[in-house]
Amino acid sequence: MTLKIHIDESAAPYEQVRAQIAEQARSGALPVGYRLPTVRGLAESLGLAANTVAKAYRALEGDGVIETRGRNGTFVAAAGPAAEREAAGAAQAYAERVLRLGLSEEQASAAVRDALRAAYER
Repeated sequence: MTLKIHIDESAAPYEQVRAQIAEQARSGALPVGYRLPTVRGLAESLGLAANTVAKAYRALEGDGVIETRGRNGTFVAAAGPAAEREAAGAAQAYAERVLRLGLSEEQASAAVRDALRAAYER
């Protein structure tokens, strides 16, 4: 696993850690089951505070990218079906919200396209 933190970048260091690990897990560079370094170990190697790495790990775990197995460590989680289920749940919640707001299907779809375009450009 290779991570590079750029302090002068607009993204916070924890977000850089989160984004790089997520991308490496998605691309397969970090395979399912890969054991990640400890929070302290990664923080030390990157020159960051342990709380910064812990915040990134918490976000990744919340996103289903990694899973903590107690004292056994933190591992890259299986992304396929779990990620798809989470996306389906988020899509359902979004659909219910736009209906309550009175948006048309076209307006709701346009908002999603704009949000995805902005997210992928980061």
